[in-house]
Amino acid sequence: MGMKVRFITSNRGKFEELKEIGRGFGVDIEWVEMEYLEPQGSDLEFVARKSAEMLSGAVEPPFFIEDSGLFIDALHGFPGVYSSFVFKTIGNDGILKLMEGVEDRRARFVCVIAFSDGEQVRTFTGEVEGQIAREKRGEHGFGYDPIFEVDGRTFAEMGEKKNELSHRRRAAEKFFSWLAKNF
Repeated sequence: MGMKVRFITSNRGKFEELKEIGRGFGVDIEWVEMEYLEPQGSDLEFVARKSAEMLSGAVEPPFFIEDSGLFIDALHGFPGVYSSFVFKTIGNDGILKLMEGVEDRRARFVCVIAFSDGEQVRTFTGEVEGQIAREKRGEHGFGYDPIFEVDGRTFAEMGEKKNELSHRRRAAEKFFSWLAKNF
């Protein structure tokens, strides 16, 4: 393996996904399993950057964090930066309820990776367009995967295929390519 970098998250699903993607770039990811306080902000990049800056004193660099959000057009971008909280409180069923009778089901998943080398924080963003399904479908993945649909299939129905086209994949490709060139 080429480079080793720490990933701070309490989410095993995110860790497994990024470890797998990183392997293809010769990057070995070490899981630092911990919860951290996320600052509030109106955009994901701000939240990710601030989180990484706040963690800089607590975790040995180099490390990265990842923040994702589901942005639903008909709900004016909600849940967006509050995706994690909304998932924990109302979950997929709550989102489906909010979307009852709504024809415009367009949504996008956005992922921001914030990397700290101990001196500065750099961010990498990936997104994927899709729509909100009318019911939960599929057995794979985690979080909003059973209700986020791309080309007629939910992320939870895709299994490994999700890793090829997800927002996390797109951000990770930018990040790992940059890492390979700069470290």
